[in-house]
Amino acid sequence: EVRMNREDLLTIERRLWTEGPDAYRRHVDEECLVAFTEMAGVWTRGQIAASVDAGPSWRDVELDVVGWAEPEEGVAIVTYRAGAARGDERYRALVSSAYVDRGDGPRLIFHQQTPLAG
Repeated sequence: EVRMNREDLLTIERRLWTEGPDAYRRHVDEECLVAFTEMAGVWTRGQIAASVDAGPSWRDVELDVVGWAEPEEGVAIVTYRAGAARGDERYRALVSSAYVDRGDGPRLIFHQQTPLAG
């Protein structure tokens, strides 16, 4: 039985916010469905890592979990409110991520962000 560990997945989420393209290469599945204001669709791990490589990483990342589900063995979905800073920019969003573990560790298969005011 493959059970997802909530704290492990939140650690991965923080790494994706703060560690840059290498974190994406380690934790994103071969393909990932993404839904952002500026990009949506199925992207490869390499495309996602390259898009992250374009700018600085986030700092002061705060994750406040508002939902967690494990619909079946080896699958977990987390929804959280995120706050982060980059340069002078402050960012807040409602975020959802889905992971699958086929026996080789959790891989991100879906990621969505809805920016929040303020």
